[in-house]
Order: sequence, then C-alpha cells, then structure tokens
Amino acid sequence: MMLRYLGSTKNLLGCVGGLVGVVLYVTGVVGWFWPFVVVALYLAGALVAPAEKVRLVPDTSAELRSSLETLVSRVSSQASRMPASTVDTVGRVASILRDLLSDPVRLAADPDLQHAVVRLVRTDLPLSLETYLNMPWWFAARRAGAGEELVAQLGLLEAEAHRVAERFYASEVDRQADHTRYLRDRDV
Repeated sequence: MMLRYLGSTKNLLGCVGGLVGVVLYVTGVVGWFWPFVVVALYLAGALVAPAEKVRLVPDTSAELRSSLETLVSRVSSQASRMPASTVDTVGRVASILRDLLSDPVRLAADPDLQHAVVRLVRTDLPLSLETYLNMPWWFAARRAGAGEELVAQLGLLEAEAHRVAERFYASEVDRQADHTRYLRDRDV
C-alpha cells in the first residue's frame, strides 16, 4: 500500500509542491518558517492531484504470458508423445498470442478481445493438450483418432487465434488500406 502511494500522482505532485517550497526558501522568498511552507505546498499538491483510476479487473497480461510460456515448454518436453506437427502448431498459436499480450493496455481496452485471449491461453489450448497427454501413451498410439482429434483441435484454435489477431490489428489494416487509396488517388 505504501509503495503504491510513493509512485502515485498525488505523491509526485505533492513532491513538486514541496520542491517549490524549498526553492522559495533558497531564493529568500520565505524565511525561518520554510518547513511549514514546504509541508503546506506538499499537501496542496497532493490534494489537487487527480485520484488514481479504479481498476476493477487486474492486468493479467504478465500472468498470461507466464502461463503461455509454461504451457509451451511443457508441450515441448512431451513432443515425443504427440502427433507430428502439433508442437509446431502450438508454437504458431503461442506466437500469435505473445504478440497480442505484448500490448496489454490495448488488449485491456477491448474486453471481448481480452476474454478471447484469456480463454485461448487458460482454457482452450491447455484443455486440448492435457486431454491428449493424459491418455496413456500406448492407448493414444493405438487409437489413431486421438491424434487426429488433437490435430483438428489445434487447427481450430490456430484459426481462432488468427481471427482474434485480425480484430486486434483491424485499425492498422484499415489505416494501411486508407493509405493505399490515398496513394492511388494522389497518383491520378
């Protein structure tokens, strides 16, 4: 709690006010009562500073990145038990999700996108992989459909990750298309 206050806008603005009080003393504007002026200006700065924004939903981007990296490393360690190409597919999905998680402020601005990313990282991807890997290796190897199901699930998850990325980067795509139209129209 105390550490949070030290970095708050209220404390920073209060410190600026206190510093103004010290400058007033050094320049000779205030006399022997300068400590009271410093405290008063600190309090004034802290009182006029805007309140911190309320964040009811915590930023989980760091936790999600950590969960994703743990999942990818565990899948890599189980690569010999998985059908061919599934580890590569997990890597491609993880790469897309890493890109989305690299901009947590933008992701938090769209709750639907954030929910889709959280669902992919915390539920869908782990559930598909855990279900397959929790089968005994000899059973999964004998049952051809088990590997095909995992490949199909990972394909669907990769397609969903691409759809989420399309929505995430939609403004850049629109901006690029607008610039192309501008360049074509300018050339006329």
